[in-house]
Amino acid sequence: MTDPTLTQLGRDSRPAASPEEAPLETVPFAPGEGPAAIVRFTCPEFTSLCPVTGQPDFAHIVLDYAPAGRLVESKSLKLFLTSFRNHGAFHEDCTLTIARRVMAATQPRWLRIGAFWYPRGGIPIDVFWQSGEPPAGAFLPEMGVPPYRGRG
Repeated sequence: MTDPTLTQLGRDSRPAASPEEAPLETVPFAPGEGPAAIVRFTCPEFTSLCPVTGQPDFAHIVLDYAPAGRLVESKSLKLFLTSFRNHGAFHEDCTLTIARRVMAATQPRWLRIGAFWYPRGGIPIDVFWQSGEPPAGAFLPEMGVPPYRGRG
């Protein structure tokens, strides 16, 4: 049974033309007792466009958060991330836009993002951000993405 407040889950949905237009839907979550749960989304094939050249940029994104009362709905997140495909922005802006939108939608206890951008012009750019100290007692796995090592 699909939640009637969700507009994308269980329905034919297309990515929005831009991240600003993309809805980011949530569902209720009851955290319960004990240490905070950590939810991870990994997007190893994220794409956006360079705002200067229009060339594609690629990243491996890892998003971890400790939900409070709302979870980001995964299909909605996938469509939101896909909306960057034709969006021109620098790596740092794309990364922080994702973090801020998920923060605003879910109001989690804690969130961190790691965006491992593939080299352009010979220089990889990795962007990291977190909302503060992680919750005490929460299990925080490593991001699992090795640093860029080139061909050697």
